[in-house]
Amino acid sequence: MTDLPLHGLRVLVSGAGVAGPAVAFWLSRYGATTTVVEVAPTLRTSGFAVDFRGPTHLGVLSRMGVLDELRSLRTHGGAMRAVDEHGGQIFELPAEFAGGELEVRRSDLSRVLHDRSAEHAEYLFDDAVTALTQSSDGVHLDLRRGASRTVDLVIGADGLHSGVRRLAFGAESRYVRHLGYYLAGWELPNDLGLGTTPQQYNVPGRMVSVAADERDPTRAGAFAVFASPRLDHDWHDDEQHKKILAGALGGMRWHVPRLLDALPAASELYFDSISRVSVPRWSTGRVALIGDAGYGVTLGGMGVGTAVVAAYVLAGELAAVGGDHRAAFPAYENRLRSYAARWQRGASPGQFLAPSTATRLWLRNTLFRRALVRRLLVASTGSVAANLDLPDYAAPTSASGAR
Repeated sequence: MTDLPLHGLRVLVSGAGVAGPAVAFWLSRYGATTTVVEVAPTLRTSGFAVDFRGPTHLGVLSRMGVLDELRSLRTHGGAMRAVDEHGGQIFELPAEFAGGELEVRRSDLSRVLHDRSAEHAEYLFDDAVTALTQSSDGVHLDLRRGASRTVDLVIGADGLHSGVRRLAFGAESRYVRHLGYYLAGWELPNDLGLGTTPQQYNVPGRMVSVAADERDPTRAGAFAVFASPRLDHDWHDDEQHKKILAGALGGMRWHVPRLLDALPAASELYFDSISRVSVPRWSTGRVALIGDAGYGVTLGGMGVGTAVVAAYVLAGELAAVGGDHRAAFPAYENRLRSYAARWQRGASPGQFLAPSTATRLWLRNTLFRRALVRRLLVASTGSVAANLDLPDYAAPTSASGAR
């Protein structure tokens, strides 16, 4: 269909996590020739549950036609239970705090968005953008494995450690602030007889949590957070990360020794810093950032929902002006910057999950034993997920115009 508003526009999207497939879905629906490049060899299967809250998040999922499918995959997020070294309960946060209105596994969300977009967008796995040069006619790209190409626009949807941001905007150190913590997740056999309610054990500056897998109770998932200055390491070296974890969590009691014993056999490890991304402008020339690459907070709580909303807005603003990035990119940022900043500004997940001193840990535990404080905490998550009035972009009824 040549009458689609973005027909003929060539767009390369870096990243196939959540924001990348979401924006590829909308771009292709408006007729753009869309390619998604992902450094991993396949869709990632690791990561944690993510949640959506409020009519804005759920409204965009509904417009994409994926809401019912995601509801069928929901994890029914349960309570969060803090325990002492003997397993005795200290406090329990209700399911409404952790799970939002719709909670799904990040891997399930990524797969659904990939499958909905892959029919009309090209995916290149095990590849990455290694160089880009902008001109008045487009962006020339070199890929690590694929052939060089020239496109009209580039979208950096490649996360906290975005390669596109580094190439187009400058060094990561200019935009990513380390918040003093790292986190990790891995799977292991459930030989401890665990239930599906996550139990978390703390000492100052460290937290380890574990729960049975809802779908396969013979498996369990471990999650750890620990305080640390910025580490010098290779983001893609799982063996190095396993050694870091063993050193950081060594000496903890409860189930921690058993969880660390299972770490060497873990086939996949999620490891990242807890950081905040702040980029003064979300676009430069023909390159724009979306999701964590431009305005993320690790475990910020609303990042995934905001990325899905941002994909709708970015593609919609491009469609509204026939692909003119000079008008669309500023309009996208103007519409979303304050919305993203609302949840990003107050997020401090490291101090919440693993208070850095014995006094702070005691204070958190004492407060969360009180029912009123727990109710206020749940209410605060709803207030952050404020509604955002979104334009009803003139979407075509079919995605058949892509490529």
